[in-house]
Amino acid sequence: MTSKSRNETFEEVLARRLARRSFLKSSLVAVPAIVLTSSLLNSQAQAAAPDKLTFTPVPLGNQDAIRVPDGYTSQVLLRWGDPLFPDSPAFDPNNLTADAQRRQFGYNNDFLSFFSLPLGKRKNSRRGLLAVNHEYTNPELMFANYSAARTTKEIVDIELAAHGVTIVEIAFNGESWEYTRRSRFNRRITAETRMELTGVAAGHPLLQTSYDPSGSFVFGTLNNCGGGQTPWGTLLTAEENFNQYFANNNLLATSDPRRTIHSRYGVTSGASERRWENFYSRFDVAKEPNEPFRFGWVVEIDPYNPSFIPQKRTALGRMKHEAATSVISTNGKAVVYTGDDERFDYMYKFVSRGFVANDREANLRLLDDGTLYVARFNDDGTGVWIPLIGGQGALASFSQEEVLINTRGAGDAVGATKMDRPEDIETSPVTKKVYAAFTNNTQRGTAGRPGTDKANPRATNRHGHVIEITEDRNDNAAESFTWNMLMLCGDPANAADGTFFAGFDKTKVSPISVPDNLTFDKQGNLWIATDGMPGTLQKNDGIYAMPVEGEERGFVRLFLSSVVGCETASLEFTPNSENLFVSIQHPGEGGTFENPAGLFPDGTKPPRPSVIVAKRSNLSASGSGAIGS
Repeated sequence: MTSKSRNETFEEVLARRLARRSFLKSSLVAVPAIVLTSSLLNSQAQAAAPDKLTFTPVPLGNQDAIRVPDGYTSQVLLRWGDPLFPDSPAFDPNNLTADAQRRQFGYNNDFLSFFSLPLGKRKNSRRGLLAVNHEYTNPELMFANYSAARTTKEIVDIELAAHGVTIVEIAFNGESWEYTRRSRFNRRITAETRMELTGVAAGHPLLQTSYDPSGSFVFGTLNNCGGGQTPWGTLLTAEENFNQYFANNNLLATSDPRRTIHSRYGVTSGASERRWENFYSRFDVAKEPNEPFRFGWVVEIDPYNPSFIPQKRTALGRMKHEAATSVISTNGKAVVYTGDDERFDYMYKFVSRGFVANDREANLRLLDDGTLYVARFNDDGTGVWIPLIGGQGALASFSQEEVLINTRGAGDAVGATKMDRPEDIETSPVTKKVYAAFTNNTQRGTAGRPGTDKANPRATNRHGHVIEITEDRNDNAAESFTWNMLMLCGDPANAADGTFFAGFDKTKVSPISVPDNLTFDKQGNLWIATDGMPGTLQKNDGIYAMPVEGEERGFVRLFLSSVVGCETASLEFTPNSENLFVSIQHPGEGGTFENPAGLFPDGTKPPRPSVIVAKRSNLSASGSGAIGS
């Protein structure tokens, strides 16, 4: 497709339909009827919406301090380097060591998941385990006088230890949140922790290396971005941009099919950015050409069992996973939604073969067997989930193992819809509808790149959008769905941005750009974290809230404005929605250890990635109501 059509914009068509004017002039190509008949049009016939959001939005800002509405407060709970165990050393930025980092809170915290304590008390909002992804490192902010060309093994070892996952016990003491260093549940999982490869692809020749001829285990997890929590209470942590850690793909023979697959996944041709390959051969594709195939998976971890060996679940496919959101289908199967966070890549879901049981140990095997699907969004507002089954149809030349290892290639082969960077995908606890964030794609419609379509309606899409999906029969295991555009992000005051907010009066909403991670409060309001607003709106990233049902559907407003240089990487409520945990990732980015762009959270160098908690100012041990309402 080209992007040169003079058809009306998506927003113009929607606005005219909502105004009950004529449908489309005969000279124009029709847009999908199903897209136009969103639940907004029927809101008067629906049941009353949940409690309205009542907070006064905060303004966009460029400050180096967290800003929340009047009546709310924020607290720093965990910082990079905070000691996690009784024998962990205190953080000393001038004397970092790998041994210390393995026992301290890691760097660049991203996805957050709260697991109530004790196991079986899933509604407890006062004590639990916080699982935190550590996506990557900013060595220029971690080490004095850092230069990749002059990096050392000591620096690399610290970086390896700063990646991965932290699991830590936290509790509300009646006034504030605190973590405990003496909990038996506390754990650091790093880029060196031994893990198992499980499912159909485990043991395949492409997963075998010189140090693991069986293709059954791997050291570490890398670039853990999004994730999810299973119905049986385990963590799913998703490996995203793993490609950047590997070097020298160009040294493989041009006839080697592995080189082609690695290129499709963006594996570095020459030296890597961090130069880990200088000290560890497994990051050198010329020496270990199969090692990149062992990353890009969803990893399952039991936070309640500190000795649990992390499991890379190959049945969920290999890609740059942004999310791993779990839900139970109508007939009791486990469903996991995930997106491949790359321009022009795809949205997926996995449906287990077996059923979720009252046997937690049995459920720990559910994600090893099932069907992986990829989404095709039709322009008429319908969609299908295409099963990725090797040996059939367009995948006749793929084995099932190859489908899972080269999932991007499988999506290419079956003609899935190329999306504008699929990020988080979440399901509403109230309506069961599915919401998917697409962060941006400035290459859409440019020379030699795919043009616009109804699911990606803007060329050179700077601001991103959110799509609302209704699965057939409201069953998450269905193979078809309908969809509509919930939000076209941007500055509503700028006509060139072409914004749309589910039909809500755009003069009343907060400007929002680059939607990244999503969650829902217990009332069914959608909460959105952004990543990249300094580059689009020239303001700090933030946390937004928006009803998706009722008369205020589309009324998006800014709840939290973050700090200089950071992204608001993730967000998570306690079960009662009275506490909101937020990841403040790479604060001070844009500077160096000596001269950071910001000094969050302590006002001193270096800035430290942190987890914060927002709550009502008067929240006590007895609680005083959900955030926002």
